This record gives sequence, structure tokens and C-alpha cells, in this order.
Amino acid sequence: MTPTKIPALGYALLGMLQKPSSGYDLRKVFSSTSMKSYSDSPGAIYPALRRLERDGLIRGTVEESSGLRRRQIFRLTPKGVSELKQWIALPITREDVGSNLKTIMLRFAFSETAMGAEASVAMLKSLDSALTPYLQHLREQMQVMMSPAVPMSARLSLECGIRSYESLSEWTHYALATYEKEGRKKSGGKS
Repeated sequence: MTPTKIPALGYALLGMLQKPSSGYDLRKVFSSTSMKSYSDSPGAIYPALRRLERDGLIRGTVEESSGLRRRQIFRLTPKGVSELKQWIALPITREDVGSNLKTIMLRFAFSETAMGAEASVAMLKSLDSALTPYLQHLREQMQVMMSPAVPMSARLSLECGIRSYESLSEWTHYALATYEKEGRKKSGGKS
């Protein structure tokens, strides 16, 4: 049996199901937070839950709730926990930085609850390692674009990209320092 390719919505659901939830509760989170970018449509969420259940990554059980309504509560299976951890632990590549930042941040958002602060720090270090050569590449492209034949709008567009990646790099260093500071607090100020 070949492994099932899980789309970003599926991983978002796996990450959210670290806390057992109903489909309705998940939809509320998707519709009221930045998770909406993955989908808040019942036409996407419920089929994704069924696929995850079919693949043995989650299990749904019907439970009585207040009132007369019964709800199906979904939980991660051991296989689902393992799949989530493997996805989070993937190294971040230069290609990921160029085209999958949203997915990187989704993985990072779930990393601490799924695997602990060490995994979050490892992700940040992996991101930093991938960002450095990517930024260098963009800066080299900018040098090429300094030709008068290149329209100003093209140069400014590339500069916007460079600045956004520089900002991400600054945030990455800030996040690493925040984890380091928190670690010192927990260890009583010892390095």
C-alpha cells in the first residue's frame, strides 16, 4: 500500500486534533482565525476528516453532548501522532523558503505541543539555515537587476521580497532568543 499524500488542510486538522474536537468545533476555529486560509468550508473539512479517518490517522467516536444532539469527536491515533511528528520534523530546504512559508509556519505552530520546545528550536535553526543562502541568492538577483534596462517596478518588487525575507530572518533570530531566554528562566538563570 502506497502512503497517502496529505494536503496542508489534512496536516492542519492533525495539528488541531492534538486536542480532541468535533467537526463543528474545528470549523469554528477555521472560520474565526487565520486558519481560514486552509478552509472553513464543510465541503472541504468533513471530507478531509473522513480521509484522515480512512487512513487510520484519526478516529471519530459519537458522544452525547448537552441537549439532545450527539457529536462525533475526532482524536489522533498513534499513527496520526507519528505522521504529525514526522511532518513537523522535516528539514526546511531553500525551496521550502521560496514557496512554502505558510506550511513552514503551520508546522512551527504545532511543533511545541506535538514534540516539545526542542523541536520548535530545531525548526527555527533549520529555517535560519535555509534563509541565509536564499537571501544571498535574492541579493545577487538584485545586483543583476540594477541595469537601467530593468523596469523600476521589477526592482522594487524584488526589493519587497528581499525585505520580507530579511524580516523573517530577524523574526527567526528573535524567536530563537526568546526560546533561549525562556530556557534560562526555567533552569534558574543558568546557561
